[in-house]
Amino acid sequence: MRRSSVSISSNIAEGDQLDSDKSSIRHFKIAKGSSAELYTQSIISNRIDYLEKQDFQYLKNECQEILGMLTNLIKHRNNI
Repeated sequence: MRRSSVSISSNIAEGDQLDSDKSSIRHFKIAKGSSAELYTQSIISNRIDYLEKQDFQYLKNECQEILGMLTNLIKHRNNI
């Protein structure tokens, strides 16, 4: 879970600094994949009682918000 959460921000930062929209979008899509990965890991952690319900709910909401923001960022970069 730590690796996927760090991957989200790292790929956003790297994508933002690239000169090409195509390369930036690729990194933003990787960040979306990491967000989905973190969400899946939180579901599993909740089901095996490794993660408490309120922590799961927090992660679920954050992942959904991040996925939405990345989707909009990718759409914006595609339209430039």
